Amino acid sequence: MLSATLHLRLWWENAQGQVVFGPGRALLLAKVEEVGSLHKAAKELGMSYRAAWGKIKASEEALGEKLLIKEKGSKKLQLTPFALKLLTEYEHWRKDVYNYAQKQAHFWELK
Repeated sequence: MLSATLHLRLWWENAQGQVVFGPGRALLLAKVEEVGSLHKAAKELGMSYRAAWGKIKASEEALGEKLLIKEKGSKKLQLTPFALKLLTEYEHWRKDVYNYAQKQAHFWELK
């Protein structure tokens, strides 16, 4: 019998085919939440600050919502309530789709 592992990459696009949100942006937001800085998050993920900022801005424009705000009295960034909900909903959706796909993917049992 063939041994196989299921891998999925799921993201949301707008009508123009531009990425609105996906695994990379979810990882970036989670890292910002952890370290409190877009610069540090980008560095830890091996990307430039400019690229990270561009991805955040593109998502904010497409969604019509801010994703990051400065913590009052500090330079530290935090996720907006919308971004926290987006991250949670994206992760639930990703897990649901993965679990469904895993249950349906029986093609490797054909041998």
